Amino acid sequence: MSSVQTFYDATQKLIALLDDAELDRDSKISQVEWLLEKRQQAMAGMAPPYTDTQKDLGARLISLNAKVTQLMKREKLFIQKDIKDLSFKKESSGKYANPYQSLATDGMFYDKRK
Repeated sequence: MSSVQTFYDATQKLIALLDDAELDRDSKISQVEWLLEKRQQAMAGMAPPYTDTQKDLGARLISLNAKVTQLMKREKLFIQKDIKDLSFKKESSGKYANPYQSLATDGMFYDKRK
């Protein structure tokens, strides 16, 4: 199997994996890392001259790479949202436990007049 075909197959698997919403995030991330490594190794093995079928696969890979980029950005946004929600929960639970912790005492004004 040529390295272009290996790259194409890994890209197809990566798209299918990123589209699957039912997978656990940790297992999804480990599988994505493995597939990206496999794609990188296949990319390193690519060398001209290319056959007509390899050129056809290369043309299809351009659109598939755009889809992979879009799906990876979507996953990144999901992870960032979860991190933001978690930090908000952590901050709000801390305020609930000690509501007077964040009050600033500097800048107080005492009126000397009666």
